[in-house]
Amino acid sequence: MQTRTTWRTHRCGALRAEHVGQRVRLGGWVHRRRDLGGIVFLDLRDRDGLVQVALGPGWASAAAIAAAQAVGNETVVVVEGDVVARPAAMKNAELATGDVEVHATTVQVVGPAETPAIPVARGKTEELAAEELRLRYRHLDLRRPELQANLILRHRLLQRARRTLSELDFLEIETPVLTKPTPEGARDYLVPSRVHPGEFYALPQSPQIYKQLLMVAGFDRYFQIARCFRDEDLRFDRQPEFSQIDIEAAFVGQEDVLGFVETVLVALWDEAGHAIPRPFPRLQWRDAMERYGTDKPDLRYDFPIVDWTAQVQPLGVPFFEGALKDGARVRGIAVPGGASLSRKDADQLAETAKAMGATGLAWVKRQGDQVSGSVGKHFTADALGTLGIRDGDAALMTVGPDRVTSPALDKVRQDVIRRLAPQPKAAHAFCWVVDFPLFEPDAETGKPVFAHHPFTAPHPEDVARLDREPFACRALHYDAVYNGHELGSGSIRITDPAVQRKIFAHLGLTPAEIEARFGFLLGALASGAPPHGGFAVGFDRVTMLLAGATSLRDVIAFPKTTAARALFEGAPAPARDADLAALHIRVVP
Repeated sequence: MQTRTTWRTHRCGALRAEHVGQRVRLGGWVHRRRDLGGIVFLDLRDRDGLVQVALGPGWASAAAIAAAQAVGNETVVVVEGDVVARPAAMKNAELATGDVEVHATTVQVVGPAETPAIPVARGKTEELAAEELRLRYRHLDLRRPELQANLILRHRLLQRARRTLSELDFLEIETPVLTKPTPEGARDYLVPSRVHPGEFYALPQSPQIYKQLLMVAGFDRYFQIARCFRDEDLRFDRQPEFSQIDIEAAFVGQEDVLGFVETVLVALWDEAGHAIPRPFPRLQWRDAMERYGTDKPDLRYDFPIVDWTAQVQPLGVPFFEGALKDGARVRGIAVPGGASLSRKDADQLAETAKAMGATGLAWVKRQGDQVSGSVGKHFTADALGTLGIRDGDAALMTVGPDRVTSPALDKVRQDVIRRLAPQPKAAHAFCWVVDFPLFEPDAETGKPVFAHHPFTAPHPEDVARLDREPFACRALHYDAVYNGHELGSGSIRITDPAVQRKIFAHLGLTPAEIEARFGFLLGALASGAPPHGGFAVGFDRVTMLLAGATSLRDVIAFPKTTAARALFEGAPAPARDADLAALHIRVVP
């Protein structure tokens, strides 16, 4: 790799034992300075890592030593000197360059630095500065070796994805960023047009329609590292602008798309040093919701959700009796080793369930023939045995309709795993969740809304049920799940304009609205559309997981806060009156 430039011969972090005896010139930032009574040590840092630079009277002039004594942290310097081997007792196994150091003879300050607003160098026990400060001084925060390693990994993953998809004969094609609003489940960012008063572009929530049009146009296989924009409330794993590995292919069925995506994901995990077997296991959506209460289950652990209605109903437990109506069920989790959970643990788990809408959480523990817990007096050891609760185990139960018990028990299951910290069955648990519903009822009106997006094809066996039983229709939709995280979603698309119009009509759009918003897509489908489908991998989330980071902000160079603000550059910001006037916009207080 060629890193030699006018100012340097090597990068700091690249020096190894084989460079001993070479004369080198290095440029970097002073990470730390230590003055040990005549010998000055500078830890010099660049993106490759740290190297120790020493200036002593045996090889450096008094002027060079004085110059080293005067430099502060984060000053940019260029040093020249000889690479020497460290004595065996002085080697640093924690540094890649720890076998060597540079005996510098010159130090040149090329970038003086004020005292940094936040520290870059920190010891193992030192806390990071507050995140708001780190985002405000992002140029300093990005110098931290941890963040630089994250962004270097991000680069490698991007290149591996491109290479893998190119080898699969996909073409990288860019799609517009200034586009037309389309329904993707979130609010659009709108961009006013100066030359068309009162009209607006939308930033794309995804390239969904464009990639379908590319299939209609005959490009056969498309991919893009797409920038997407969604104006929605943020969480640790969401950003208003994000990147996805977007793919679409023609003349494919669901199995073909799953194969393409598995190939990409296995390649990305391989790039990060993990060997992943294929194929990934499959879970039907209904089974995932029944057994885990979520469509993104963490399969590293057991603790499945079980329907205990039949076993519990004869026991006359007051907590359950009044609620067992209108399709409600008693569902719970058998927790091996759960007898070790304290009363405080049980109370906190109950609060977790209540926070998700459940009326509470009943619990019972078995220790030998002794039974205890909030509903323990209603159970015998034999009755618990019918639930699969053995000596040393516990049962956690709630009651209600599935729409309440599923999310509540999902959170309880996660909390139990966190508290008991069982050994995972595998470090990397991938799966496909398939056969999602096509529609779901609106929480307020009960009318159909699309479960994913309105271009998803209904299952061929369910097309005839679209008119009379829309909620019973399955979708040719699939999610990739990893360790409890959704990595991305995809589907086979609708290619029949009549079916597409029927889906739009179910969503409450009039014929005129359908034509105004989607006429260009319907016209394209009517011009000869091949069967096609695709997928979008959430690239930021993949990078976060592979980097071992806890937030998307740690794998994005210049992220936004959870309030969608860019603290470093100060965006969003008020616009000048003249600029607003040119856009035909007036801000109303």
